[in-house]
Amino acid sequence: MPMPRSRKYRVITGLERVNNRITRWALRRGLAPNAFALLETTGRRSGLPRHTPVGNGLVGDVFWLVAAHGRQADYVRNLIADPVVRVKVGGRWRAGRAVVLPGDDVAARSRSLPHQWDAAIGRLMATRPLTVRIDLAAG
Repeated sequence: MPMPRSRKYRVITGLERVNNRITRWALRRGLAPNAFALLETTGRRSGLPRHTPVGNGLVGDVFWLVAAHGRQADYVRNLIADPVVRVKVGGRWRAGRAVVLPGDDVAARSRSLPHQWDAAIGRLMATRPLTVRIDLAAG
């Protein structure tokens, strides 16, 4: 059963839609700052590739992300349905497998991410933060 969406969620996601379109366009062309990456999931209903801009949480062969809206986010629902994902970071795609970590300390995880200004914005916008670890193929 879907979770009810809060007013904060509706306002924030409305703003994010515009920003995500611009960031997605820039990431596809290699024009976005290094603080961002492009996450590719498979649509749980359509089976089509879905691209979502996320903060760059690359640490070695692990990509960390804190999903600001947790299981309310479509990309999180997609990676739960099919954990095989790709991440475009540093201009190249890397394959990986996503694992949702509901017991992780999201505040501590957010503070450990490489691009702190982006992580701080994510903490302000978050409604139901959730940590996702993506184990990447060796690169």
